[in-house]
Amino acid sequence: MTYLDYQATTPLAPEGLAAMLPWLESQHANPHSPHREGRRAKAAVEVARDQVAALLPPAAASRSPAGPRKRSTGRSRGRPARSSRSAPNTPPSSTRSQRKRRGGRQVTILPVNPDGVVDLDQARAAIQPGTGLVAAMLVNNEIGVIQPVAALADLAHAAGALMLCDAVQGYGRIPIPDTVDLIAISAHKIHGPKGIGALWIRDGVDLAPLMHGGGQEAPGRSGTLSPALCAGFGVAAQLMADRKDQDAAHIDRLWSLALDRLGPGWIINGSTEHRYHGNLNVRRANLDVNRLMSDLRDIAFSAGSACASGSGRSSHVLRAIGLTEAQARSSIRLGFGRYTTETELRDAIDAIVAAAEAQWP
Repeated sequence: MTYLDYQATTPLAPEGLAAMLPWLESQHANPHSPHREGRRAKAAVEVARDQVAALLPPAAASRSPAGPRKRSTGRSRGRPARSSRSAPNTPPSSTRSQRKRRGGRQVTILPVNPDGVVDLDQARAAIQPGTGLVAAMLVNNEIGVIQPVAALADLAHAAGALMLCDAVQGYGRIPIPDTVDLIAISAHKIHGPKGIGALWIRDGVDLAPLMHGGGQEAPGRSGTLSPALCAGFGVAAQLMADRKDQDAAHIDRLWSLALDRLGPGWIINGSTEHRYHGNLNVRRANLDVNRLMSDLRDIAFSAGSACASGSGRSSHVLRAIGLTEAQARSSIRLGFGRYTTETELRDAIDAIVAAAEAQWP
């Protein structure tokens, strides 16, 4: 099996697994317990917290970074975060969340240009005083486009709003502007374990907890931390820092190789200039993607976001950049990274091209 679905999830780093195993096999203490073994578990969590925080913007990382949590975490003080009003086009999971929790406020989904980058003129017109929160993905999970988060943060702050950066796809790969107020990240997108993420909250921002109970994690997130998941997350973050240049060079080589092997007839969806190269979303006219995936069951790739898998709808991201329904349905996403070899990517691309060509005898 050749795995080319890195945007859905990444392979677990062997070093991350090794860091987790002791906490799964024998070191089972609750990190919130006051006894010696509990304090050892807590120390492991704090090490992981520092490892995760080290990849955040320097100006932000010095301001009480949020640590690893099941789903979210944070430390904060100050004014409450307000409900969302403006957000560039985002994944279905984020969009549904904003609509459910808008708290009576209007929610505006900002349009994007044909290259997938948010239109800053329209953003400027929409982000006015009274806006509570501006939310944007650093790197889009479907087409890999990098959004102008710093410019959006300036617009948000000028309007008196907070800026939330969904950095899940970009953390450790793309610099996160140090002017944002909230940063969301997830371990399983950086070769860490599933089931844990982090929410960094700038000092002065206060959020009301969604889960009530023991308040184990400031600013009130309740629930027992998993030292195993924290340890895996921390080591994965450390590896992202240690291997940043090596990983980036490898991914750039894979990107060039993939484009060379695809050849003519394939069109890249989204910007090629403002883009993370580990995400290659392409289309070919009249391609039957379902047949292609059926013919290539030994290659794991995607026809869209895992968030919308099984919905029967074409990608809302591809439609947002102006693609027709037919064009959106003839698109595939190839995601690759650290553990993808040049040989397996070359062979996979050749197989995809051959299978596509076979659809037009």
